[in-house]
Amino acid sequence: MKQAKDIALKISVTYVLLGALWIVLSDYVFMIIAHEKLSMYIYFQRYKGWLFTFVTGIIIFFLIYRRTNELILSNEKLSKKEKQLQIRNQHYHSLFEQNPDAVLELSLDGHVVSVNAEAEGLLEFTHDELKEVKFSEFLDEEEMKRVTDYFFATFKGLASTFETKIHIGDNKGKILRCSLVPIIINREVTGMFAIARDITLNRENEEMVVASEKLSVIGQLAAAVAHEIRNPLTSLKGFIQLMQTTNTINHNHLDIMLSEVDRIDLISGEMLILGKQQETHFRHERIDDILQQVLVLMEAQANLDNVSIIYENLSEKPLCVLCESNQLKQVFINIIKNAVEAIPPSRDGRVSITLVQHGTDAHVIVKDNGVGMDPERIEHLGEPFYSTKEKGTGLGLAVCQKIIERHKGHIHFQSEKQKGTAVEISLPVKESETTSDFAD
Repeated sequence: MKQAKDIALKISVTYVLLGALWIVLSDYVFMIIAHEKLSMYIYFQRYKGWLFTFVTGIIIFFLIYRRTNELILSNEKLSKKEKQLQIRNQHYHSLFEQNPDAVLELSLDGHVVSVNAEAEGLLEFTHDELKEVKFSEFLDEEEMKRVTDYFFATFKGLASTFETKIHIGDNKGKILRCSLVPIIINREVTGMFAIARDITLNRENEEMVVASEKLSVIGQLAAAVAHEIRNPLTSLKGFIQLMQTTNTINHNHLDIMLSEVDRIDLISGEMLILGKQQETHFRHERIDDILQQVLVLMEAQANLDNVSIIYENLSEKPLCVLCESNQLKQVFINIIKNAVEAIPPSRDGRVSITLVQHGTDAHVIVKDNGVGMDPERIEHLGEPFYSTKEKGTGLGLAVCQKIIERHKGHIHFQSEKQKGTAVEISLPVKESETTSDFAD
């Protein structure tokens, strides 16, 4: 209002000053022009008012036109902004009202300002009733304390997402996934939006899926155990057949057979405690010693299949790894057994095993001259129940990969159709040979 008065005063003063200046200057100029001719002077005096009115009228016209044009443009911009604001408000209103989640607007003191229909249905209260209800009626003491911490964090401008359980009516419980979003105006938090979704049914379905997966895992583990028991049984069968053929008893073979029986007992014991978290004790072991034991076990089957196994240790010093020896034996037996079985009877079978050190890792490379695999099959190796064998379970390599990962190592496959397959296993070398145990 004051600004309007100032503008009006400036225009009035300007007009008066211009009028006075016109009178003084016009009299002076007309006297000079008339040169003491009274008639001419009277003529000028008669029409100078009209001239002033005409000139000032033109000036006022352009001034008013410019100002009016500015006002009209400003009003048009303001009208556009108002329409945009209305559209935006409608967008926010639609987002609020039509949101499939429950949305509540809360003030800084925690009171309900507005809610959508979904919130009324979720909490089973009307808008007016929610204004009077305290949230402590929905939450137990411990949950109320936890949720309050999220509220205070939101008042500091930090959004948060959490899950909580509320009680409605006759101890009916609901599990909600909630988000608290601060309302910030002019860089100040003026309130918050609480967004909630009922995930009770989803959680029940998840629990059913978890229970189903547990049964599935038990089935897979049972199949894996059965698969792993086949390996020591094959070795025992090979030694027994060898004893029947030679009709002699080799005490070294008997020791190995006892070791394999112990391994069967270990696997059976694992089957009995499937539901428990198992501890794996790691010790410093020489990979060469483990491979030598595996070779003795696998030579019996290799001889029966007419396959020669060649082992070469290219390391200049003993390579020790922190491992569980029975598990590594299980891996090497699986890999060598697969290599032997990949060689057709018509071919002069050969499996080479190489131990070498690269940097800080020990590498065991097993190569065969078997039938090989297509590149697309290599990508699926290690997936449970994927097998290239007609009667394979697809669990052997999956178990091997898990064991190698547990030992902080890696396993890599290379194969070429009709030329053979190479499997490279890398394990971190430990310099110290001092025995140490720890649980994995």
